[in-house]
Amino acid sequence: MTLPSSGAIPAHQFHPSILRAYDIRGIVGETLTAADARAIGCAFGTIVRRDGGRSVAVGRDGRLSSPELEAALVEGLTAAGCSVTRIGCGPTPMLYYACAEFPTDGGVMVTGSHNPPTHNGFKMVKSGKPFYGDAITGLGEIASAGAWGEGAGAGAVEERDLRDAYTERLLRDHGRDIRPLTVVWDAGNGATGDIMSRLAERIPGRQVLLNAEIDGTFPAHHPDPTLPETLEQLRAAVAEEGADMGIAFDGDGDRIGVIDGRGEILWGDQLLMLLAEEVLARHPGAPIIADVKASKTLFDHVAALGGEPVMWRTGHSLIKTKMRETGAPLAGEMSGHIFFADGWYGFDDGLYAAVRLLDLVGRAWPEGTTLAERHAALPRLHATPEIRIDCPEERKFDTVRAVTEAVTVDPQAQVSTVDGVRVTTPDGWWLLRASNTQAALVARCEGEDKAALGRLVAGLARTLDGQGLSLPEDIRRLVAEG
Repeated sequence: MTLPSSGAIPAHQFHPSILRAYDIRGIVGETLTAADARAIGCAFGTIVRRDGGRSVAVGRDGRLSSPELEAALVEGLTAAGCSVTRIGCGPTPMLYYACAEFPTDGGVMVTGSHNPPTHNGFKMVKSGKPFYGDAITGLGEIASAGAWGEGAGAGAVEERDLRDAYTERLLRDHGRDIRPLTVVWDAGNGATGDIMSRLAERIPGRQVLLNAEIDGTFPAHHPDPTLPETLEQLRAAVAEEGADMGIAFDGDGDRIGVIDGRGEILWGDQLLMLLAEEVLARHPGAPIIADVKASKTLFDHVAALGGEPVMWRTGHSLIKTKMRETGAPLAGEMSGHIFFADGWYGFDDGLYAAVRLLDLVGRAWPEGTTLAERHAALPRLHATPEIRIDCPEERKFDTVRAVTEAVTVDPQAQVSTVDGVRVTTPDGWWLLRASNTQAALVARCEGEDKAALGRLVAGLARTLDGQGLSLPEDIRRLVAEG
């Protein structure tokens, strides 16, 4: 393949919707093309070279559009003078692993994450840290000005298969010497399929694999384990196999979903409650970070264990940055991103979280203790699921600001503006924040009992009505039932 010099790539304007807060993503053939990928590579490569670097690792997920986008991305990177190591198809955390274990100056993953098959995008790492926010804005400015690095010459390209090394690292400290468990695994035809299969071969017990073949059309179900409907196949298999648990992954493997042996879903904050017990036993008093959507019970549980609960902004890049600032050994989000710095690298990895969970159940807990028993014993309040409210892109942040100004006058309310607005009242709390990935607002409510939850939802509904927006009908029914 003949690679162009950076000077041969013209200035490039991206569709305004694809440069997001944490990454770049769009609809292939509509808002995202190979030309975009080439410009992203050249702009990112220019930034890496400007800061004295040269080496960039590149990976891709299993989507049908990923090979073409990855090839164009590599063209852009090499045109900017970067040397590229292509690690092939696999989960996003394998790209993070490559950047951490075999230090590179940057890394780019071509992935649509948990989005529909027609979507795709890019997640980036630079100098071992997330590349997001203003850095992505700056990338867009370089491309629009055509301000590529000059005189570097075309960079070299090599291929490196990290699947065995990554699998070995996942199992190095955990997952080998556990009591045998029956586990159902569901890759959802996503990018974890191959590594998941390799892991399962080496873990004690009986491992049942679902949808392990990587298929970018996602024929079994949508690759998002935060949606209960995507876990129905897993739940049925857990029941049929009499399994101790079921584990699912999203499309690029940086998120985990868990079903216990009774078929109940463990949400991200509940999983974090269990994992925090073991981590805080090794790191007494350490900070444990969770996003603003997490239950009050999680923060109370961390405090009761002697840890320091830290509520932070939603978003994998933001959480990773906060972990570095605070030295937190563990963090998590309601969306199933679990971040271990205890024994791991501080990035979100669904496969590693799965290994740590198996180690917890199969070794740390007394023999005979089941995940379902521990799950049932966790403290619970009454909460809504995550609520998405359609809101035009140009209005969503202004709407949250207006709501924040309105609620701060209530003397009974405690208001947190860490991310959007989280309002605590005697009934519980409600949250409203602008989505960083969609033209939507995100809300959640949690009450001390069902009646309290109904009052919170009703209050949120009135607040939104004042902004010309409405709660979805199924959430409004919750008010009537309360």
